[in-house]
Amino acid sequence: MALPAPAPSHTPLAHPVTVVGSQFMAPYPVELVIAEKMLTLKEGTFTVTDTQENIIFKVKGSIFSLHDRRTLLDPTDKPILSFRQKIMTMHRRWQIYRGESSDAKDLLFTVKKSSVIQFNTDLDVFLSGNTNEEVPDFKIKGSWFQRSCTIFLGDGTTAIAQMHAKNSASSVFLGKDAFRVTVFPNVDYALVVAFVVVLHEVNADRVGDD
Repeated sequence: MALPAPAPSHTPLAHPVTVVGSQFMAPYPVELVIAEKMLTLKEGTFTVTDTQENIIFKVKGSIFSLHDRRTLLDPTDKPILSFRQKIMTMHRRWQIYRGESSDAKDLLFTVKKSSVIQFNTDLDVFLSGNTNEEVPDFKIKGSWFQRSCTIFLGDGTTAIAQMHAKNSASSVFLGKDAFRVTVFPNVDYALVVAFVVVLHEVNADRVGDD
């Protein structure tokens, strides 16, 4: 589905950022609305739409398993990414795989807390080829509770996406916690949505959090 082009407001990056796929990139800023379905038996269930409420992605979750699992789907329910949380880790490490796989050869990237104790959000992202994990490929910084976070390249200074609060009476009535994400030009918006899903999970208030 072609996304509508908003008015240009960000200069495209010198080098496109793509991890999930080049089909999830646009030469203009992409505005996405992510809404969590609060009144559901399945935890971590989201819809991702454009500003005209066309569904771009779905996120489905399950709490009835040993490992927390999430799946990013296209509008036809075809799996794009699978999320697996590693248990017994101090940094809330999530691993993201292509499709429905959990095979090491299909691992795309890993996300973890930069430090165990945090007052604000600070996550490091390592692509699968970055095995020593000394320098992250991406960083996520900000305040999840204020829905104000920025995603950077690993240098920590080049922004590629921003998250903003989007509260409305209708979203509360429908049982949805909605927020907006602006993905900068030539940036893989499926990748950014995956970051936001993990960001939500790391900040979720669950028993047994580190």
